Amino acid sequence: MASELHETILMAKQERHKNLFLNYRNLNHFPVELLKDEGLHFLERLYMKRNSLTTLPDNLAQKLPNLIELYLHSNNIVIIPEAIGNLARLQSLDLSSNALLLLCPEVGRLRSLRHLRLSNNQLKSLPPEIGDLQFLETLDVSVNQLVSLPNRLHRCSSLQYLSADHNLLSHVPRHLCRLTRLTQLSMAANRLTFLPLDLGGSRELQFVFVDNNLDLKGLPSYLYNKVIGCNGCGMSPQGGMACQESQDEALSEALLGLPAEVKAVASEADNVVPLEELAMRMLHQLYHQQHINPTDVNIPPTIPLPKSLLDLLQFPLGHCHRCTQAMFTVIYPKLFPLRHTALAGVHRRTTVSFVAYCCSSRCLRTFNLQG
Repeated sequence: MASELHETILMAKQERHKNLFLNYRNLNHFPVELLKDEGLHFLERLYMKRNSLTTLPDNLAQKLPNLIELYLHSNNIVIIPEAIGNLARLQSLDLSSNALLLLCPEVGRLRSLRHLRLSNNQLKSLPPEIGDLQFLETLDVSVNQLVSLPNRLHRCSSLQYLSADHNLLSHVPRHLCRLTRLTQLSMAANRLTFLPLDLGGSRELQFVFVDNNLDLKGLPSYLYNKVIGCNGCGMSPQGGMACQESQDEALSEALLGLPAEVKAVASEADNVVPLEELAMRMLHQLYHQQHINPTDVNIPPTIPLPKSLLDLLQFPLGHCHRCTQAMFTVIYPKLFPLRHTALAGVHRRTTVSFVAYCCSSRCLRTFNLQG
């Protein structure tokens, strides 16, 4: 086996191969032949799936500087050296089905990276530096032990596919709603209790999988024609036409997932929005006008505000599903049972209700999922 491996690598050097396949070789250590002399500067793709590697060499980037794709699926790798960040041209890194306990921050230096696969490891957290990967399109961290996702993940402006199935996540970070290119979000089999009200507001996001989150009480109405996986959610089944009492009970259950800052739940009879809410909406409007056109002479100078309040102005707790008005302390909810939505004929056994959140009683009266 050793002689066969030596011949394979020798031929790759002599013929200047760009692709090298070393899968299923029972390798316990990274082949020294790859690192001798000048290494393989011309190698672009290295496949080392289903071996028994436990780590990578520190001089990997020095000897294989032009690697574009590195596949290490199904090994026993526990730690990745900091030098991994020196692979400046790397676009695809597959570390799925290893024994990773920690991911080094230097991964954030892989500025050309487009696909990062870390599924089926033992990761409890991800480094914030992942947010520096502006060209990242695919991130798969499913089947780990993650309790949260990095707050800076929303900086991955090119992200299209995010899978975090089978973790310990209790919520979806609201900042993810800013990922305008995200087309698929999969967070099945976690511990989700609610989803951000704005999730699904982007036209690009078409597939959201939240199966088997048993405490998930409701879904934002933005998702009513996008959600593909929603069976296993926690709403109790209701047969026939639900009476008003059962609808009220379902609505109260769905509202349990709202952020704590939303303290007031208004009804259609309320015609006046509280002064606190109006003030917050006005500050939010001024704040964003200043960022869109800072030279506008009609806009007053920036008002000094506490950082926590500024954060709230940047990320409202929700937007009206009728007119997109930002909402901070009060909402007007409206329940739509699944049978009234586009999913009624798709998920016959699912009883999830969609809750629309409006900014006023007027929007509440005019909001219609069928419109």
